[in-house]
Amino acid sequence: MPELPEVETTRNGIAPHLLDQSIDRVVVNCGKLRWPVSPEIYALKDAPVKNLQRRAKYLIFEFEHGAMIVHLGMSGSLRLAQQSEPLKKHDHLVLYLSTGWQLRFHDPRRFGCVLWTEKWQQHKLISNLGIEPLSDEFNGDFLFQKSRGRKTAIKQFLMDASIQVGIGNIYANEALFLSGISPKRAVGRVSRSRLKYLAENIRQVLSRAIAQGGTTLRDFINGNGTPGYFQQQLFVYGRAGLPCKNCGSSLKEIRQNNRSTVYCPQCQK
Repeated sequence: MPELPEVETTRNGIAPHLLDQSIDRVVVNCGKLRWPVSPEIYALKDAPVKNLQRRAKYLIFEFEHGAMIVHLGMSGSLRLAQQSEPLKKHDHLVLYLSTGWQLRFHDPRRFGCVLWTEKWQQHKLISNLGIEPLSDEFNGDFLFQKSRGRKTAIKQFLMDASIQVGIGNIYANEALFLSGISPKRAVGRVSRSRLKYLAENIRQVLSRAIAQGGTTLRDFINGNGTPGYFQQQLFVYGRAGLPCKNCGSSLKEIRQNNRSTVYCPQCQK
């Protein structure tokens, strides 16, 4: 599933081609995504894109009269293409831009969404989200305050979008390894100093992943149609049974909330 770095990479790639450019027309080849494509999307014509921002794993296309919310789901991507390039099988929605480019929403599993709202901050998918992990408010003190008294495993806590957003499975694994914290440890038992170190590592691993264009594990490509390269820097995720890059011990894999967790039993306590 595309996570925060993949979505931010997509935003960075397509924004220069969209801002202040008009949409000439919209073609919806398949409107049955996770939820039906909002009917307002079909009527987008001669509407300039005023802003494009990311909130958690959502992309927000702002227009004068409202906003289009896009989520990439498990296998989705937004890709710029020339009109001469043939459509792919799962190009479900195409925005024809005034520049001659097309922005294509590609989603083989159709778990993504393309929705319309007049006030995106108040939309039910957005309004209850936690803080951004790359914001100034996200730090060790914040994690310490939110974690006291909780018995939840720290990895599950990090992936709770009502507290902080965008720390998906890949990057939770990596940040916990870098911090030497077991993913099974109850978050309420982690000290303030260790949480401060963890917050720093979360920011670092997310920033590094964005700089590398995200992580390509299955389907992700960025807005220019090229893969991300952060996978080459992964310490634990996807490496179950292989030697730890730090101590050489065999990495262990467990399931937490039906998600794969890989960690080093020697380095993470």
